[in-house]
Amino acid sequence: MESTIKIDFFLLKKAAIILRALNHPLRQRIFLLLEERGKMTVSEIYAKLLLEQSVASQHLAIMRRAGIVKTERDKKFVYYRLHFERISQIDRSIKELL
Repeated sequence: MESTIKIDFFLLKKAAIILRALNHPLRQRIFLLLEERGKMTVSEIYAKLLLEQSVASQHLAIMRRAGIVKTERDKKFVYYRLHFERISQIDRSIKELL
């Protein structure tokens, strides 16, 4: 008897996007910086990491789409912070796979 496996390719693609967002040296540096500092503006991030503003913004956008960081507005500033609840979910899912 042949068994079939149903794969939800939408969820698979979403998981790949999340893992790819974490698997980049610059995004890992941003992650560690936010873990250390708590919350930062894009200006603070690119100044600390000696990046172009557009590069920092691109990487933060990837991390935001993956749910790794979230933003909060305070007057004219937008702060980025790690989304710990989402990161914990990702961590649990990865451990289940391993």
